[in-house]
Amino acid sequence: MTTATAPAVDSVEKPGTRRRPSRPGTGVGRPGFAWAAPAALFFGLFAIVPLALVVVLSFTRWNGLGSPEFAGLENWSKLLDDPVMVKSLWLSLLLTVLGVLVQTPLSILLGVWAAGPQRNRAVLSAIYFVPLLLSITAVSVLWRAVLDPNFGVPSQATWLFGDGNLFGVQSSALGVLVFVSTWQFTPLHTLLYQGAARAIPQVLYQAAQIDGAGRYRQFFHITLPQLRNTVITSTILMVVGGLTTFDTVLILTQGGPGTDTTNSAYYMYQKAFKSFDFGGASAIALLLVLVATLVSLVMVKLSGYDKMRSTMEGV
Repeated sequence: MTTATAPAVDSVEKPGTRRRPSRPGTGVGRPGFAWAAPAALFFGLFAIVPLALVVVLSFTRWNGLGSPEFAGLENWSKLLDDPVMVKSLWLSLLLTVLGVLVQTPLSILLGVWAAGPQRNRAVLSAIYFVPLLLSITAVSVLWRAVLDPNFGVPSQATWLFGDGNLFGVQSSALGVLVFVSTWQFTPLHTLLYQGAARAIPQVLYQAAQIDGAGRYRQFFHITLPQLRNTVITSTILMVVGGLTTFDTVLILTQGGPGTDTTNSAYYMYQKAFKSFDFGGASAIALLLVLVATLVSLVMVKLSGYDKMRSTMEGV
């Protein structure tokens, strides 16, 4: 004879009742502020405090010695009337746009290729990522020697480089800056696209193959749309990096010929450490921060990046 067991009362949830939130440490939820405290402290000491000091110095007159003197809006009015500053800002934007236009398609193609099952892919990818391990200074010194007009490759290949002086004309000097930045930083963005391409569900490609879609249609209709979020992230990194490029300009062209490759970051360096105008240099630095922040916010807003939500939130 079998006896029926009554259902457990605790396992039945009455209609209209709300389940109590689990205690801290017993369930899955967002981490508390204590987890972010070390990073917040580090960011405050090395980012917020220096930025606040730059804001203060931008309204002063100081040559690096003695005490700063309050100058009001003098430094800012000089910037508006300085033709070199206006030119340097446009050059910064030009270098940034050229960097994005060149690096983005290269990074996408290389990243998608590196995510595939090709033979010797891992070895070739490791070799390709070597420039990413080098410092900007080392890379700039290397290419300065390679492209030297007297002893470098251009002096031996005049049929291709003309007189060999790539740093004597603005167009070729800008081309060298874009090329060197692309050679070093494309592997970083390639790595981003490689990870994103590997995360694309294979079932999408299998369904496309069943429908008769070829490799090119799969790339443009599946791969590229799935890489949209990574494209936005990579582009923002390129924009911020392009607007603050300094080491490459300092070592390769030193702002020349004349001021034809003097971007805003290098002009800030000249103001501070050659003209000893730290107030004016601080104003340039603050202007760069404002421009980079504004451009990033516009990109985030137009791309819809601010509305993205992670599917793994809380895991």
